[in-house]
Amino acid sequence: MPGSFLWLVPPASHPLHTILTNLITTTLPALLSPSPHNPTFVPHLTLTSDIPPDTHGPDPQAWLDSIPWPSRPGSVRVRLLPSGPRTDDDAFFRRCYLPVDPGGGVADLAALARAWAVEGEGGAESGAGGEKTAAWLQSWLAGFGPHVSLVYGNDPIDEAKLDEVRRAVREAGVKLEGEAPVSGEDGWDGWEGGVIWLIPAGRPVSQWSPIATREL
Repeated sequence: MPGSFLWLVPPASHPLHTILTNLITTTLPALLSPSPHNPTFVPHLTLTSDIPPDTHGPDPQAWLDSIPWPSRPGSVRVRLLPSGPRTDDDAFFRRCYLPVDPGGGVADLAALARAWAVEGEGGAESGAGGEKTAAWLQSWLAGFGPHVSLVYGNDPIDEAKLDEVRRAVREAGVKLEGEAPVSGEDGWDGWEGGVIWLIPAGRPVSQWSPIATREL
């Protein structure tokens, strides 16, 4: 994943932040017994990557603040799709993940990030890009798509193990398939708002931390 990238991180106060963090750092590594080199990470939805470091320059916070992020409450609603978790045997960063509905302002937020950070179309009248951004968004939605990763790595996850992951995710409090978690509580299937993180290029996953943040 060359270049810097922008994440949307759940609000620290939202229950899913803690639930997903525990799944990523403790529950799923113990369940899957992955390679010791498989990294853990903060729960997030990647909005865009391949950002040239020169774009955010020596003052990344000022650059991040210059983007016209949505400020209206409820303008971004991340909803986990009921078909998760899934596995992608060809993608290190999607070894196991929860797909996300592109609606609720998610696709618009990704387009805004891409237009300003990569495509140089942040000055478009809409503020969310032009033709290059639109082409990227179409390709992204058809391919990689919005998601929240649970596991990074190269070790395959078979269907039997994926069923175990699914149960662990439900037991942790993530609502799937319109069902309540095994605990009997309603569970959580998403969050509103969040915090934009700018992650710099050229660092191993274990050292990923933001050089600028912006709360929605």
